[in-house]
Amino acid sequence: MEQHGDDFVILVPVFNEEACIPRLQRELIAFLGKSPVSTSVLFINDGSHDESQRLMEACVASDHRFKLIKLSRNSGLSAALKAGIDHCQCRWIGYLDADLQTTPLDFIVLMNHIHNYDLVTGIRTQRNDNRIRKVSSRVANRFRRMIIHDEIEDTCCPLKIGRAEILKSLPFFHGMHRFIPALVQMVGGTVKQVPVRHFPRIEGVAKYNMRNRLVGPFLDTLAFRWMQQRYIRYEIEKAM
Repeated sequence: MEQHGDDFVILVPVFNEEACIPRLQRELIAFLGKSPVSTSVLFINDGSHDESQRLMEACVASDHRFKLIKLSRNSGLSAALKAGIDHCQCRWIGYLDADLQTTPLDFIVLMNHIHNYDLVTGIRTQRNDNRIRKVSSRVANRFRRMIIHDEIEDTCCPLKIGRAEILKSLPFFHGMHRFIPALVQMVGGTVKQVPVRHFPRIEGVAKYNMRNRLVGPFLDTLAFRWMQQRYIRYEIEKAM
């Protein structure tokens, strides 16, 4: 069943984040009380095999503003986001990571611009990550900008709001989550970048290593460049 009835739906992909979910629920509830538009939350369980499903089900049972879909197996962040986008029927769709290194309260900052742009994406200021993550992100971002010329400073910032109509039109592939701003630009949409806060991970364990922080993005950037060069664009000058 599709998600209906709210102007704004926040997608929260979850894979083995049992330690994060209690605080995640509290922070989302705090935001829901301040959101300027009617808002709900959609958890996407991406094949977790810890207690995440049980904890999310308890959250859904206790608050009608929370919903949940469970994928049959672990399919990756891009697939989880596509499943969430396909499931929603609303005006705007947001994205938040379950690890809470960004705060849902900063959605309010992004909402100041959403009426004028198709996508508003965060730029994580004062990154609270270890040196390896900072360096790998810097290298990957520079390589991406050099190859596809999207001028996006922090493409993987896990805090975004987009017009549902635009997000549903994007071509999806594995690794797509790294290129959401560039994909919006490719289909003719507009993108606004806004500084947001960034926090250290308090609970749980990061799912990334050097391979999926550098090798994966490198290969995905080349694949995106191939698609970008072949994307069909046309304008009808006259029809009779």
